[in-house]
Amino acid sequence: MKLLFIGDIMGRTGRDAVFGLLPEIKARYSVDFCIANGENASGGLGMNRAGYDELRRAGVDFFTMGNHTFSKKEICTLYNEGENLVRPANLHHDCPGEGMAVITAKNGYKIAIINLIGRAFMDPSDHNPFIVARELAEKAAKSTPMIFVDFHAEATSEKEAMGYHMDGIVSAVIGTHTHVQTADERILPKGTAYLTDAGRTGAVHSVLGLEPSASIARFMETEGKKPPFKVAGGEYMLCGAVIDIDEETGKAKEIIRICQYGK
Repeated sequence: MKLLFIGDIMGRTGRDAVFGLLPEIKARYSVDFCIANGENASGGLGMNRAGYDELRRAGVDFFTMGNHTFSKKEICTLYNEGENLVRPANLHHDCPGEGMAVITAKNGYKIAIINLIGRAFMDPSDHNPFIVARELAEKAAKSTPMIFVDFHAEATSEKEAMGYHMDGIVSAVIGTHTHVQTADERILPKGTAYLTDAGRTGAVHSVLGLEPSASIARFMETEGKKPPFKVAGGEYMLCGAVIDIDEETGKAKEIIRICQYGK
């Protein structure tokens, strides 16, 4: 099974990148199922119904989220209506939505999708992601050997630790959140595909997908009044990874890091 994961989609420019680049990427790698991190898909903060529907039309099958999950109130409606998305599983259990889903891909195989959020240098989550990851993987294994984890975290050490913690238990652990793609894709010793950060899908000439001038101004401000961020436009890129998973064992056979550009 060929799984494509798309890194954090940043606003209008990111959605344009998906529309412009996804069809060719799917065809080139014979993708069976496409997952994307959508926590920045609408205006750079959260995802609303319009952004969700647009990206579904563009060819995204399923969405993971992160620390901006609830920045748009409409997300609660999407969760309540059972749409194709999860939120970090280690948030408080009273939060709308689920942290894991088992989905049937177009080839008939089932894949479990788990979303987790890190603790280092981020707002503290309610539950330890390392404990929750093992609990959910054990539950998912009753339905399918193919298990994908999006670990939305800041610290590279926390992400690598999660990779080895879940090695041989899940098919892939892919990091999101930092919006800068790392060059460390590999298959871990026990068969789990790993990448510290999938990167962003959005503006090439930007600071994490945002206008450089606004980001610079925020770093130069010394009196505590920060200018607003603005999603950058122009040339775009789609970053992520394609993972080839053995349908019988759930082990990863190959991981290919991708970063494609367009206008």
